[in-house]
Amino acid sequence: MHRQALLNAVDVALAGEWDQAHRIVQADESDPMACRIHAVLHKIEGDAWNSRYWYGRTPHRYEDWGMDARGELEAIRAELRSLPD
Repeated sequence: MHRQALLNAVDVALAGEWDQAHRIVQADESDPMACRIHAVLHKIEGDAWNSRYWYGRTPHRYEDWGMDARGELEAIRAELRSLPD
């Protein structure tokens, strides 16, 4: 998935637009970063089982950030911004 689309998903999630962010990341369920964002969105929703499923498609774990979804989204945004276009 294109880096800008992922950044947009993170930004709208941080703005409280969970549904919009969810639609963005669902566009590419094979991209590990999209899956990670998807996992965080389900964590925000309170759906631990679904969140764990999406984390399972990434090198990260549900427990890595505890329930600090905002902190994880901010870390994802920083990581995405550090990547080349």
